[in-house]
Amino acid sequence: MQFVVHSSFLDYFCIMKSAISKFYQENPLKSILMVGLFFRLIAAIFSEGYAFQDDHFLIIEVAQQWLDRSPSELLPQLGAKVPSGHSFFYPGLHYYFFSFLHGLGIDNPNTKMLLVRILHALYSMTIVLYGFKITSLISNKKNAATVGWILAIFWIFPLLSVRNLIEYVCIPPLMLATFLIIKHQNSQKWFTFVGIGLIAGIAFSFRFQTILFIGGMGLVLLLQKEVKKTIMFGIGALIAIILLQGVVDYLIWQKPFAEFLEYTNYNLHHSGEYPNGPWYNYSLLLLGLFIIPLSFYLIWGNFYIFRKYLIISLPWFLFFIFHSYFPNKQERFVLPVMPFFIIVGVVGWNEYLSKSKFWLNRQKIYKATLTWILCVNIFLLCFLTPASTKISKVRVMNYFRERGDVSHFVLETTQMWGSVLMPRFYHGLWELPYTITQVFNAEQLFDTIAVLNSPRPSHVVFAEPKDLEKRVSLVKAQVKDLIFEKEIESSYLDKTMTWLNPVNVNQTYFIYRIVYK
Repeated sequence: MQFVVHSSFLDYFCIMKSAISKFYQENPLKSILMVGLFFRLIAAIFSEGYAFQDDHFLIIEVAQQWLDRSPSELLPQLGAKVPSGHSFFYPGLHYYFFSFLHGLGIDNPNTKMLLVRILHALYSMTIVLYGFKITSLISNKKNAATVGWILAIFWIFPLLSVRNLIEYVCIPPLMLATFLIIKHQNSQKWFTFVGIGLIAGIAFSFRFQTILFIGGMGLVLLLQKEVKKTIMFGIGALIAIILLQGVVDYLIWQKPFAEFLEYTNYNLHHSGEYPNGPWYNYSLLLLGLFIIPLSFYLIWGNFYIFRKYLIISLPWFLFFIFHSYFPNKQERFVLPVMPFFIIVGVVGWNEYLSKSKFWLNRQKIYKATLTWILCVNIFLLCFLTPASTKISKVRVMNYFRERGDVSHFVLETTQMWGSVLMPRFYHGLWELPYTITQVFNAEQLFDTIAVLNSPRPSHVVFAEPKDLEKRVSLVKAQVKDLIFEKEIESSYLDKTMTWLNPVNVNQTYFIYRIVYK
């Protein structure tokens, strides 16, 4: 009986395997999109929090403050005196989306962010789609499928796809514009390139630095002696930039391009105040990010056919070179060109591979490297895709909102060099927390509150367990008592990042309720 059941199971498995294989052979793009979307929806549902400071505080909180008419340092109508150097385009889209949800009666911040992540998951699938289509135009279906799979399920992409990263959100218009330029490269309809320029110009209002990539596209058209196409493309890009950036800034600040000019001025004078590194910093990032030896294959492939597909390779390379030499270096800055690096790398490597006597005579070794890359990617993909980031901060704010009686609290971070930003979007109240730091102790804080007759905080949140008992006693000396209420731990990903590099401070928080004398 057991043998019969076992045989039936094997037969069913073989039938399913055959059906899946047949479906993939007939519908490679559809298969890739389905799998890619599956992992992105997993990330959208389970991966809460935010990845970096900017993707929450400069996007989500700005949009919600705009909706709540709460004081904001970025919006002049809400108290800002000067431009901050940030485009209103992307936060503005969130403002209108939040307004729409508010009209439907959806105001829970967690529900809103779930919907935001799902929308981003769907939007990011265009990267996979046009990665496949671009590769199909310049190469063959096999290379297109390889590019599609990498863009769909490479270990870091599903997680990044559901985040509010302008460096990732700006990619689809660049990819669509690239696809259209290649598709219409032999067209004599010059006006088509106005539309292509319009699409490319949208990326600028997401991320100002994409002007380098857009300029690189125009430069390639010019090098190809396509003067009319270059002019039409430039006109289209300029129209998009003027409408989405110049006009919007004029309506807000009564000065066109106020935010872009401030952004440029700020970076020229303050770039050294941010993480810096040697010129080869991003090159090392590529080596590590793309799993050795895949990273070597892609880099070799890019240089092998660099001139052959200049419309893709030159724009991403100019963008990469600029960021390699600019002092302010943060890993996410080079995300906009990753898909283009992958496309040229895959096509170039496979062209080289088909002609390389070294690798043609070492097929077993090569297949072993591919197996290694696949195994590492699957492990990292499964580990990262459902992982939340910065979640302990979010849960602290959720806890206070759910209590409903916490309007002011104290954040104690004396074990750190300074204070931390808390995502007030999840609290629903915009008052900044009182802070106790190494340079402003508990006694000074409570004396200041008493002198200024400021609202008394109801809770104290201690960041990290280091010397917790001593720190609690110092605060307790200023009040009648502190009653422990809740410990909120960081996610397994945050803990792993801290273990790998202690610079990544992902706190565990301890919440105490204050009892006054």
